Parts: sequence; C-alpha cells; structure tokens
Amino acid sequence: MAALFCQCDTNYYRSASDRPSASCTRPPSAPVNALSSVNGTSVNMEWSPPSSTGGRSDIRYNVICRKCAWESSQCEACGNRIRFNPKQMGLTEPAISVINLLAHTNYTLKVEAVNGVSDLSLEPRQFISLNVTTNQAAPSQILVIKQENTSQNSVTLMWHEPDQPNGIILEYEIKYFEKVRARTSAGCGRFSQTVEIETGKSVSLRYDTTTIIWICFALVTGLIVLLAMFICKKRRCGYSKAFQDPDEEKMYYQNGHLRFPDPKIYVDPHTYEDPSQAVREFAREIEASRIKIEKVIGSGEFGEVCYGRLKLPAKREIPVALKTLKSGYTEKQRRDFLSEASIMGQFDHPNIIRLEGVVTRSKPVMIVTDYMENGSLDSFLRRHDGQFTVIQLVGMLRGIAAGMKYLSDLGYIHRDLAARNILVNSNLVCKVSDFGLSRILEDDPDAAYTTTGGKIPIRWTAPEAIAYRKFSSASDVWSYGVVMWEVTSYGERPYWNMTNRDVIKSVEEGYRLPAPMGCPAALHQLMLDCWQKDRNERPKFIQIVSVLDKLIRNPTTLKIIDTTSRLNSPFLNRNIPNFTSFASVDEWLDVIKMGRYKDNFAAAGYLSLGLVMRMNIE
Repeated sequence: MAALFCQCDTNYYRSASDRPSASCTRPPSAPVNALSSVNGTSVNMEWSPPSSTGGRSDIRYNVICRKCAWESSQCEACGNRIRFNPKQMGLTEPAISVINLLAHTNYTLKVEAVNGVSDLSLEPRQFISLNVTTNQAAPSQILVIKQENTSQNSVTLMWHEPDQPNGIILEYEIKYFEKVRARTSAGCGRFSQTVEIETGKSVSLRYDTTTIIWICFALVTGLIVLLAMFICKKRRCGYSKAFQDPDEEKMYYQNGHLRFPDPKIYVDPHTYEDPSQAVREFAREIEASRIKIEKVIGSGEFGEVCYGRLKLPAKREIPVALKTLKSGYTEKQRRDFLSEASIMGQFDHPNIIRLEGVVTRSKPVMIVTDYMENGSLDSFLRRHDGQFTVIQLVGMLRGIAAGMKYLSDLGYIHRDLAARNILVNSNLVCKVSDFGLSRILEDDPDAAYTTTGGKIPIRWTAPEAIAYRKFSSASDVWSYGVVMWEVTSYGERPYWNMTNRDVIKSVEEGYRLPAPMGCPAALHQLMLDCWQKDRNERPKFIQIVSVLDKLIRNPTTLKIIDTTSRLNSPFLNRNIPNFTSFASVDEWLDVIKMGRYKDNFAAAGYLSLGLVMRMNIE
C-alpha cells in the first residue's frame, strides 16, 4: 500500500501549514549585499534577498541590534529606546530604518532571513552583519528644573545637565513663560515640562502726562535705532568683523526678546590684528592630560599626524586625529598652524571635518579633530578599486556636495577641493578637510603651477582662478567636477601624465576629461556642467545636491553608461597612434595609458584590434 506522504530528509522540513504532500524545504541562506547610511543617530539599511530561499516563497527578515564598546569587542543589546521602522521582526521588504540610537556609538546590526521552517531547524540562523558608527545628536530632554527664588520682576532657576548631552553644551535656551531645553552644535533637544512660577506682587505706578510723552518718545527712538541696525546689517555696513564685539555681531531683536542665532557668515581669522584672538574665539582649549597619543599615522606640512584618544570630564573617551606642530617652530609657523583651527571651529556639518579643540598651553601644540578611519579619499579609492556600487559612489559624492553647499552658504571658498583633501570614515561618510590657507599645496613641483600670488593646484582649478586668481564658489564647483571624476575613476590622476602647462592649454582650447570606464552618463554630464568656461553657467552646490538626490532616488538613471565621450574625445583622437603599429589590444592600451582596463576590454570581448576599430566606428 502506497504511503500518503513521504518523510523529509535530514535538515529538510514541512511547516505545520504545509500539505502532507508538499515538498520538503530548508531555511534560507543569509541575505546579501547589505548597505547602510548613517544620518546623525539614525541608520538606514537595505539588502538583497538570500541566494537560496530554501525552496519557499514566505521569506521574512529579522533585525538584531547590538551596541559595542569602543575599546573592546564586547557588545550588549541596544535597549528599549531604539525604534525600528517599519518593525524589527517579520519584515517583508529588505529595508529598515533604525532610529533613536546613541550619538558617537558603535553598533552591529545583523539581518537574518527566515521562512516557514526556520523554527524547525536546529542549525544556526544565517545572517549578514554591518558595523556602523553614529554621528552627532541633539541633547536629551532636561528633566529637573528648580525654582530658587523670585522677586517682583525676576526668577532664579536651576537645572541639571541632560542625561545624554551628546556633545559639549554650548548654551541653554529658555522659552519665556514656558519651558527649558539644551542646545549643542548638533541642534536642540526637546523642551522640558512646563513649570509655573509666580513672581512677587507688583506695585502700581502713576505717571503724569509729561512722563508718558517722554516714555513714548523713548520707545519711538529705540525702534528707529533698531531699524537702522537691521538695515545696516542687511547692507553689510563698512566695518571689519574682526573689530566687532562677538555678542554684538550675533544679537538681534525678535518678539520682545534679544536672541543669539547661529553664525551665518564665515569670519576670516586673518583679518584679526591678533590671530590668537581668533583661536580663543572659535577653538576650545583642551588640557594635554586629556589626550593619549597612541601612534603616528602620517605627516603634514607642520609636523606629524597621530591617532589618539580624548577623554573630557564627564564624557566618554573618543578616538581623535591629532595634528602636531614640530619643535623649533617660529611664531609665524605657530600662527599659520593654528589658523586652520580658527577656520574649522566655525563649521558644524556632518560632511565637514569636526574640530574637537586645540592644545596651545603645552607642547606639542596640537589641533584635535574627529578620527577618520579610512584616510584620504583618493588613497582609499585606489586601495578598493572597483569594489563599490555606483550608488555607493554617488552617496560619497552627495556627502561632499552637501559639505560644500554648507561652506558656500557661509561664504567660505575652499580653493583646494580635491579627493586628497576629503577624509572617509568607517561608514563611507566623506568629510571635507584641509582648511589651512597658508599651506604649500603639494610637494611635487609638477603638481602645483606657480603664478603671481602663490601656488595653485592646476589640475583641480578653474581657468579664471589660474589666469586671474578669481576664486569663488563657482571655482570650487569646477574643482568638485574634478573630484567627481576622481571618484568615478577610483583615484586616477586627473589628466594622467600631461604636464601642467599642457593641462592649462588643453582646457583653454575646450578639452574636458572624458568619462571614466563604466561612468554613468548622468554623472559625466554633471561633471561637464561643472566645467563650463563661463563660471555663471556652472551649477550651484545646492543644485548639485538636488541632482544627486534625484539620481539616488531613481537608480535606473545610473545604468546608462557614457561610452562615447572617451572614444570621441578630440584630445584622445589626436594622440592615438596608428593601430597597425601594435601587435595586440594590450599593447595599444599600455601606450595610451589605459593598461588598467585590459581585463575590462577582454571581458567585453574586444580581443583583437579589428574589433576595437569597429567599436570606434560604431
């Protein structure tokens, strides 16, 4: 007699809801191609379905969150305050947002795929994991506020620092008659609970007619003065910010209250009569005892660059990069070295390198910044040639553009935007760095072309800046286009082995860098827009960010590859020798300095020079 159903082999199962005649199935393999992006204290994750579904279609995903210590590999559960959107367990779509994480904290996020028989298996669950580090966050809510004393027209309040300050508390803001909240460089926390306070009894006052007239006159005069100050500020009245009182600069009148908004305009520290005043105003002094130097990781113009740990009072220890000033320095070298700190201290953006502070009262003199694990972008890309998706590359470019938009909005001109001056952290977040305006741009004499007024990085600089030293946000946009080319070519040298004079001449004649191999047409078109000869025709950084956001939201637009610009470039055409002089495709690629693409040509089937010639014709 035939059996009504078959027993499943080892490690194969039927779920309780399966028919007895249904096929035996297995748990799925792990998800693949997981990606993450960090935004402050939130993480967005997405991944691809597992390569093996186990023979079932009821795939679901679970996300496990673990918080890990900086100094060890020990991890613990993330806690109940973490929120998962849309949910943590049983996800049907391969994407999730994790929010309410702690600032500047390491997390490990594991994603496992399960199906209807996963609970029946005794084998370990298969998962893919990502390590992320959160960025800045606003402070937590102020919970306890105490009323010390009151008088007829004043109140004294006291409160505790937020449980989670998430940074250095810059100030406390009191909303009149309502609530209190804290603010750091990352933003404001939530307001506290309402506290009702009664002041002392008022005393009735009587004024005669003459007194009332004088009061009205004083009010009108005050309004006229405020209006004049407002108009003067809008028109940028002719006096140097270097000689303004800092509080006077930041103060304005609104709804009957004097307020101190965030600074909106960059202040050049070189306009100060005493440069040390700019350092004191924009950079926090750190005691040397708070810093532990662990190793040397590089060298700079003024001295060594080190990796270390910073431990501030009541704060957790964090990794930092330390720029040191070598011994035997002159006073001018010290001022030039610290001027970069005076500049960085004015910036607060997730795509701008963050200044933690300076050490000036002991030796060595140091500038302390956040530590970027992957170093400079150009070297990082060369080490990982071809290992990133187009979306990941566009994400890097978007971060750089966002940082440059922030600088442009402040009125700051970088003048030396290049991949070597972009730093990358462990989450592939790119941050603009190198704000030392007095630096020598490169040691290589061929890399910087000397003009009247100093050295210029020719390969990254707009024509009007080379010819007339007209630096502007538009010239930074030109440089950004070259950075785009560096990123999509995985760190190739712009204009290859051309001399600086040849670069200047070729660009003036209308030559523009061709699209790197595999570069989407939309990205190369954006580069060409950045390289418009008329600087007024170039896009603004706000427009560049918008374009890149649209490309990220519509990734299908990035699948159209630009294959014509390199082949049809008049510059390349006049330099490609006669095909008959070569024995192979590899030899031809070596001569035209494209030897790194041999494998690409072979994989595409271009194994003979005849096929390459027909490719040009087509």
